[in-house]
Amino acid sequence: MSAGHALLQRRAAGVLLHITSLPGPHGCGDFGPAARHFVDWLAAAGQSVWQMLPVHPVGPGHSPYQSVSAFAGCALMVALEPLVERGWLAAATPPPFSAHTVEWERVVAWRMQRLREAAVGFAARASAAERDAHAQWCAREAGWLDDYTLFKAIDTAYRRGGGEGGWWRWQRPLAAREPAALAAAARTLADDIAFWRFVQWCFDTQWAALHAYARERGVAVMGDLPIFVAHHSADCWARPELYQLDAGFEPSVVAGVPPDYFSPTGQRWGNPLYRWERMAADGYAWWTARVRRALALADLFRIDHFRGFAGCWEIPATSPTAVDGRWVPGPGSALFDALEAALGRLPIVAEDLGLITPDVVALRERHGFAGMKVLQFAFGGDAGNAFLPHHHPPEAVVYSGTHDNDTSLGWWRGASAHERAFAAAYLGLGPGADDTTVPWALVRAALTSPGRLAIVPMQDVLALDGTHRMNRPGTTEGNWGWRFDWGMVGAAPGRRLAALAAASGRAPIERLGA
Repeated sequence: MSAGHALLQRRAAGVLLHITSLPGPHGCGDFGPAARHFVDWLAAAGQSVWQMLPVHPVGPGHSPYQSVSAFAGCALMVALEPLVERGWLAAATPPPFSAHTVEWERVVAWRMQRLREAAVGFAARASAAERDAHAQWCAREAGWLDDYTLFKAIDTAYRRGGGEGGWWRWQRPLAAREPAALAAAARTLADDIAFWRFVQWCFDTQWAALHAYARERGVAVMGDLPIFVAHHSADCWARPELYQLDAGFEPSVVAGVPPDYFSPTGQRWGNPLYRWERMAADGYAWWTARVRRALALADLFRIDHFRGFAGCWEIPATSPTAVDGRWVPGPGSALFDALEAALGRLPIVAEDLGLITPDVVALRERHGFAGMKVLQFAFGGDAGNAFLPHHHPPEAVVYSGTHDNDTSLGWWRGASAHERAFAAAYLGLGPGADDTTVPWALVRAALTSPGRLAIVPMQDVLALDGTHRMNRPGTTEGNWGWRFDWGMVGAAPGRRLAALAAASGRAPIERLGA
């Protein structure tokens, strides 16, 4: 078991909820008062972990897994209240946004306008100490910040001029990063570059304050690191030689997974694949910088699609689905040996779902990373199914479901007759049980598992049906927008979660009487 974080060495429990799913008046969840209230709720419910999805800028389909940067923070998560308090932004009544769904286009337009107003206010009214703090932060983060802010400024100007497509469609000198073209763009777009620097500074300072607030209350943050980066990203533009791109900077092959539980044609993600041999040539410096940044934002993190480090599914860029792909080797232990040499033991939870071959298991075990067990996958076969709790090893991180699964109530309502009969028998539901008892039966099974860390989605804590699902893999519309409000919660779920955490050894036994 990894020595990277104490929470992977003892029994603990947590809740999966993305920042944008939090309540609040500004259209999506952010680092404002609702985030602190949620930390307080977690602590009162005996929870030691808040797991989030990636906190980077959202990409196509509003997905946090297709970000324009593997280093930058999502501007939509910047809370507006602190900007008002500092005198950089005038108070304003927000338009009436949905409390239960992120209306992405409206929310993005409104919040970005407010952030631009705050940047103007900062430029006009910031104190000398604030300007100095901002300048010091920009200098410290220049390794990724300079490329990201220039990328955003160029891309914003390109789209304002009617341009379409990604950075490879920019004027060739800019796409190819010719020094004279970049210098001219930096001069012409200085104001927009300053805006994006301001937004990222606000993100980091607000995130650091929230992270400290959580730590003070015994709640650790579990982040999420996607294995691949988006083609249209500052990372790909800044270092195109690290990716399998042709002379026009288009991918020759892309990432995905073969047909599986989620899709009969597989999933064609479209991310460019790495040139691992070139990354190895400089000791995996880009990956070291990326993981160092991840560790600055979270106490431990889930690494998405871990099997891709052993071998990944390579799809011809011309193929419309993932069916015609093939397995190609990943970097294996060489990458993680380099990371551990630079950063020490890593507090990683490996997302080892899907088609897992012996080499993937060997890679995870060699480096002592925790793996995942998802209870919704446990009832499709017989008692030998490795996802059943009686097979869970102590190093497992156990989930009722993940952001890619249906809610547990939605899963139950769509399950086969065999799955329902098996789950009912295993979970002790009894004949004719009300299906609304299923989510808490799975929550109980997760928390009583031998696995040291148990994580349950907030939707299961609230026993919500499939209309509250966060993501449907293989689809591009209607995802990532789910939100809750405190009126949906009440007092009972927190008390029940605290009692279960205490009874299963994941919180002090005194919580039984909380």
